[in-house]
Amino acid sequence: MAKLFDALEEQIVNGQSAVLLSIYKSTGSAPRGAGAHMLVTEAGRVFGTVGGGAVEYESELFAHRLLKEKKSVCEHYRLAPNDVRDLGMVCGGDVDISFIYVDADEKRWQEMAEGCRAMEAAGESVWLLIGLNGIHEGEAAVYGKKTGQIGWKIPETVIEEMRTAFGTVEADGTTYYYERLHSSGKVYIFGGGHVAQALVPILTSVDFSCVILENREEFCRPELFPGAEDVRMIENWYLGDYVSIGEEDYVCVMTRGHKDDTIVQEQILRTPAAYIGVIGSRRKKASVFRVLKEDGFTDRDLERITTPIGLEIGAETPAEIAISIAAQMIEVRAKVRK
Repeated sequence: MAKLFDALEEQIVNGQSAVLLSIYKSTGSAPRGAGAHMLVTEAGRVFGTVGGGAVEYESELFAHRLLKEKKSVCEHYRLAPNDVRDLGMVCGGDVDISFIYVDADEKRWQEMAEGCRAMEAAGESVWLLIGLNGIHEGEAAVYGKKTGQIGWKIPETVIEEMRTAFGTVEADGTTYYYERLHSSGKVYIFGGGHVAQALVPILTSVDFSCVILENREEFCRPELFPGAEDVRMIENWYLGDYVSIGEEDYVCVMTRGHKDDTIVQEQILRTPAAYIGVIGSRRKKASVFRVLKEDGFTDRDLERITTPIGLEIGAETPAEIAISIAAQMIEVRAKVRK
């Protein structure tokens, strides 16, 4: 989603002011949820969507008005029949949208765009913050743990409360919307077999950064994993020599067999990984969990492991299993703590 700021910077460089639309709250069956963005200039919509249909049509018209008035506001759209802001949509639900006027002459917008790109390139998590009312109403800032904030000064209490992929928090009389645009987390895939080979292209297409770790030379070839950030030859007994797994990282275990899977899981459970998924049957799960308990791990420790990995969609082929895994990881990413 840092592509949002790439699109924004392009307009600024061309001297085009814009309005940035961001859904910060939705209920019911609204077509798009929080985290959807759209960029509108005099030429019309140039990036993103807030759901299409009547909501998008009405909000784009409103954005054009704000361009002329050089104003920033928040608007509430009701998607129910015969209501105050009835838009004639049958899906039902409400949508709250922030409209932020982006003046091409204001330096801070280019600074935010450049900072966003630099943080992403450095593997740093990037957060977008929008003031919904109070002293920072209609303003935006970006934040990274190492870089700090670019824009207005973000209260420490807000930073401390950013524990989900997006949400709102109040501080000093102002309500802030926060959203993680880019995560520093990587997906560490242990094992380079057929499922891993099918999984990497799918994950990279939805903005996961993948690292393959394999102890078999024939499965440790970069050409098998197009889009992977790295492919590493390892020894499963000594994972700490090859990788450092943090709280934003995901782990998929799909090695050559039960023994290697168990060796990997014993070490991964000692890391703060956000997600640990292990391929295999429920029978295999019982067998491996028995060994892990004998090694001192508790039921609470084992609850961190998702196995069989992936959503239950009746997947059978490597490609289908890969799709089920990717879907589950997208679901986790939307909820995971920073």
